[in-house]
Amino acid sequence: MSRLFGTDGVRGLANRSLTAPLALRLGAAAARVLTTTGQGSQRRPTAVIGRDPRVSGEMLAGALSAGMASQGVDVLNVGVLPTPAVAFLTDDYGADMGVMISASHNPMPDNGIKFFAAGGRKLDDSVEDEIESAMLELEERGPTGAAIGRVIEESGDALERYLFHLQDAAPRPLDGIRVVVDCANGAASLAAPMAYEAAGAEVVAIHNSPNSFNINDNCGSTHIEVIQQAVLDHHADLGLSHDGDADRCLAVDSEGRVIDGDQIMAILAVDMKESGELRKNTLVATVMSNLGLTLAMKEHDITLRRTKVGDRYVLADLMANDFSLGGEQSGHIVIPSHATTGDGTLTGLRLMARMADTGQSLRELADVMTVLPQTLVNVPVEEKERIHTSEVVRQAIEEAEAELGDTGRVLLRPSGTEQVYRVMVEAPTSAEAKRVAGRLAAIVVAEG
Repeated sequence: MSRLFGTDGVRGLANRSLTAPLALRLGAAAARVLTTTGQGSQRRPTAVIGRDPRVSGEMLAGALSAGMASQGVDVLNVGVLPTPAVAFLTDDYGADMGVMISASHNPMPDNGIKFFAAGGRKLDDSVEDEIESAMLELEERGPTGAAIGRVIEESGDALERYLFHLQDAAPRPLDGIRVVVDCANGAASLAAPMAYEAAGAEVVAIHNSPNSFNINDNCGSTHIEVIQQAVLDHHADLGLSHDGDADRCLAVDSEGRVIDGDQIMAILAVDMKESGELRKNTLVATVMSNLGLTLAMKEHDITLRRTKVGDRYVLADLMANDFSLGGEQSGHIVIPSHATTGDGTLTGLRLMARMADTGQSLRELADVMTVLPQTLVNVPVEEKERIHTSEVVRQAIEEAEAELGDTGRVLLRPSGTEQVYRVMVEAPTSAEAKRVAGRLAAIVVAEG
């Protein structure tokens, strides 16, 4: 049987692959694994559940809540909030587990379910495997009478708690900074504008009117061209673009130039080194981060560590080694002293705080890093393992690396979700990156 959990929870087309009956069993199984229910504990276990505004979230929240309550878990429904807010509240309320219902940047018909352990921590693969096993072993009979869990509607302080928590991220007022924020008609629609305004920024919010159907619809971080134009139209100092569940943030400077996750990490790493917050002078990124980030960090005597693709691997390295900053090119930025997961609003606050502290524009700050041209080619193959073990491909990679030297980078890796091999090349010019990538892709085609 294929694994139910993917790289970021369980995701699929709502009411097709991701159904209410599946969510009910998933909620019950997660309750068994993540709480002390059924193990003689005298304390009633609790769970926090939140969602983004897409229409299927209500259905899935009901099913998940029923599953958890059937195992004796009291469920606190906090409604529409960003993923990082649900992670924070899981810890802040002292809950045994948390659940976020969201498909992030995916189209509205999709949805997803991700779990947090006590403390708001993402789950290890081994714990997810336990939940899948528990789904197959659920007993038909659960607790009865007063032992059944309750489903409680949150009284109204969840958003307030989250916003208060974010205040420490920008201790200096952001007065004088005008920001356009694209909320993607998603979970950030209330929280992000309120957080930025509370910090003192002048906020122009767009796509902040979710109607259950318009999340990520030609807006948000997957449609960065929208915020580029909005910044110019509103004569703003910068733009911030979130995804549907607000765990990522991309930026645009006052001239409409995109500032991606690598550049944001570079800005924050230098900032945190100067303030003494960058533990062990180390930044954690993935293998997909631009070589320009490596060169920029080297210039500032900051070590760059690389992990596999996926913010969960970045987070795991941060936690295991007590580092203080990491993220992905996509805009997932993790600052463990403030959050247990990526938090787009926190990222926006820290970015504007750096502008306020230095008096520099975002464009000036982003110049700390030069982005090298990058070409990515997805090559369909029949057997990914054949490419991985091919001596011809290995020699071609070595020749390309020798040709580029310290001025470029080559990365070939199999896709985790598709029957393709990804060929990525960075070089001093776009023409050179395309030429080398084309040559390598042709060899992969011949070998695949």
